[in-house]
Amino acid sequence: MRFMHSRRSHVVAVAGVALIALPLAACSGGGGESGNGSGDEAVELSFLIDNGEQTVAMIEALTEAYTAENPNVTFDIEQRPGGGEGDNIVKTRLATGEMNDLFLYNSGSLFQALAPDQNLTPLDDQEWVGRLNDAFRTVVSTDNGVYGSPIGTSMAGAVLYNIPLYEELGLEVPESWDDFISNSEAIAEAGDVAPIAQTYGDTWTSQLFVLGDFGNVYAQDPEWAEKYTANEAKYVDQPALQGFVNQQEAFEADLFNEDYASALYDDGVRMVATGEAAHYPMLTFAVGVLQNSYPDNLDDVGVFPLPAQDAADTTLTIWMPAGLYIPTTTEGAALEAAKDFLAFTVTPEGCDIQVEAGGANGPHVIDECALPDEVPQLVKDMQPYFDENRTAPALEFLSPIKGPALEQITVEVGSGIRSAEDGAALYDEDVTKQAQQLGIEGW
Repeated sequence: MRFMHSRRSHVVAVAGVALIALPLAACSGGGGESGNGSGDEAVELSFLIDNGEQTVAMIEALTEAYTAENPNVTFDIEQRPGGGEGDNIVKTRLATGEMNDLFLYNSGSLFQALAPDQNLTPLDDQEWVGRLNDAFRTVVSTDNGVYGSPIGTSMAGAVLYNIPLYEELGLEVPESWDDFISNSEAIAEAGDVAPIAQTYGDTWTSQLFVLGDFGNVYAQDPEWAEKYTANEAKYVDQPALQGFVNQQEAFEADLFNEDYASALYDDGVRMVATGEAAHYPMLTFAVGVLQNSYPDNLDDVGVFPLPAQDAADTTLTIWMPAGLYIPTTTEGAALEAAKDFLAFTVTPEGCDIQVEAGGANGPHVIDECALPDEVPQLVKDMQPYFDENRTAPALEFLSPIKGPALEQITVEVGSGIRSAEDGAALYDEDVTKQAQQLGIEGW
């Protein structure tokens, strides 16, 4: 899923000074026999990442800490945009043999579209692979091998909400879609606050109404993803249609901020943090922006699932972390150093660095890595859904098929340009093309 910033920037940084001093043993991680994976030979690793604020903070902290204990290894970090533009950069570089020494990219269906068996270095021989959560391992693997390590924690696609506004108006966390609309209408009547923030200036943010609703689809039909992959279930039919319907309903009820068409992701996070908006459908990786840019409002933001029509079906939709990958074009000392760096990132020390730099979006997917005692309120809000088994993976972690045009379609549905039914039908066409390109049986 392309949940990343969409504005372009480019920086080059060489990691040299440690943010956090770590024992040398922690940096070996089982990546290579020599302990640092590359001996004493000087190695500079080129590293392609997205330009999301949380990503940049985590990668800079990790690379600086690693270089402090492995001074022969430095990093040339390049940022790329998110969304379709960023996808094209990754795919083009892999196809032309010009990919960086290592890169960060989505797990799940978008990972599968990279032709990993042809383009990526298998990591099955690395000790740390056995410590990966089974659910994460499957989303960076093919039948032929494991290709990625996680960066960051798991996260939810849900509704961020402003707790002080809810307390001021005496509102309760909604369990059903009607409750959510009722709360939003009460907020609209109460004053100059946007009931629901939307930020279509960054088109990828428009997808939450649909993709964040999948937990509710799963609750109604646990075999829906399997049927979808086999070309036996469509978005134009219920229950999957409902996400499009909900987005259209919210638009027609005039519940969005006035500048929804041009506002950006950072604007949406600011609005829900400061009380300019009551709700923002978004991934909980927004905690990184909250922690870094709005620390005084960090615990003013809570989270709840996008509500189902029937409260009994309301389920929190969970995303696995993105992955770090090494292309097959990385060789020699660079390959050993890249493997050793990946091994370092999945140690308890590496996990702690990521949480300190970028925040915790949810639970870790690595054995031996634990969250700190103090985590933001929105992370605490997720725990009851895990405890009550009211969670489900996002569709992209149950099926390899995700049409690339969804973010443009949901912008149209969320702007009144296209109806929910037309949007769903168009997305079904987009999905068909993607399934055929992937060579999936039944399409």
